[in-house]
Amino acid sequence: MNPLSDIKGRAEIERLVDRFYEKVRADDLLGPIFNDIAKVDWSSHLPKLYAFWQAVLFRDGGFKGNPIGVHFKLLSETSMDWPRFQRWLDLFRSTVDEMFTGEHAAHIKNTAEDMAHVIYSRINNVLDPRFDPANLTPAQRARYAKYPEVASA
Repeated sequence: MNPLSDIKGRAEIERLVDRFYEKVRADDLLGPIFNDIAKVDWSSHLPKLYAFWQAVLFRDGGFKGNPIGVHFKLLSETSMDWPRFQRWLDLFRSTVDEMFTGEHAAHIKNTAEDMAHVIYSRINNVLDPRFDPANLTPAQRARYAKYPEVASA
């Protein structure tokens, strides 16, 4: 068995996204949302996802879209509660861990976590509890400490 390597480019992103969404489509909690409610056209949706993750990791890929708006539209048809976002995140992390290791693999998992929290908070109009300093994990404190402080106007 070959040792895992890091995500190096578009080919690895496509493999990751394809495998992850195979799991999502088969999942008892998430599958019905994607398959029956959103009725995702995978032939057009997957290339957008490849471009999104390529932009996240390599600052290219040409992603254009509005993930918050797309998810918001589903609220009238299904629950978009935290357990669904947590399941998506758990599947994403486990898929990355099965396939890759390294700096880009860690970054894509961190970004997925941030994205899940932001989309959930925005579409459900709730505060993201991670932004309460009392709720930050040591890893989050270290990550946020690296961001430059924004001067108030």
